[in-house]
Amino acid sequence: MAYFELILSGSGGQGLILAGIILAEAALHDGKNVVQTQSYGPEARGGSSRAEVIISDSLINYPKVKKCDILLSLTKQACDKYINFLKPGGILIVDESIENKLEREDIKIYSIPILHTAANKLGKAMVANIVALGSIYQITKIVSKDALENAVLKRVPAGTEELNKKALEEGIELIKKYKDGLYGRVC
Repeated sequence: MAYFELILSGSGGQGLILAGIILAEAALHDGKNVVQTQSYGPEARGGSSRAEVIISDSLINYPKVKKCDILLSLTKQACDKYINFLKPGGILIVDESIENKLEREDIKIYSIPILHTAANKLGKAMVANIVALGSIYQITKIVSKDALENAVLKRVPAGTEELNKKALEEGIELIKKYKDGLYGRVC
């Protein structure tokens, strides 16, 4: 039986609420039970942003994340704010630009260039959320690749489908390269 709690965190404008919705839709497509909630600061852009997603093969009894299995943080502020929600044995995915010296040795940390990949390799910073989803997929396989790709294509603006498909693939590649030891550092 699979039961995953995830928090996707960063700042407003990074598309993490949309990423949570996409991940939830992919899980539904795969026949899983899912709850997705969100919160964001009062600022339209730049304030804090958080999407919570719970995915389970069985019933979900409580709609909020208590202790997450996966924490994605695209900003240092978000990482600092939500790191205590990550349970022992959990996985932290941070953008490599985050300078964090964590005192936790009970988690696995992936420090990967999500923001750089979106802005420089793909030429559009706005697809960092989709790059992040590709990375989450490659680490967890929590949803099927087809379901995730279909959910992405259903939610992205018309005319950006190919860019977003490439962003998803780039996120997958980031984890493959990380596992091959090509880059990444433990915070």
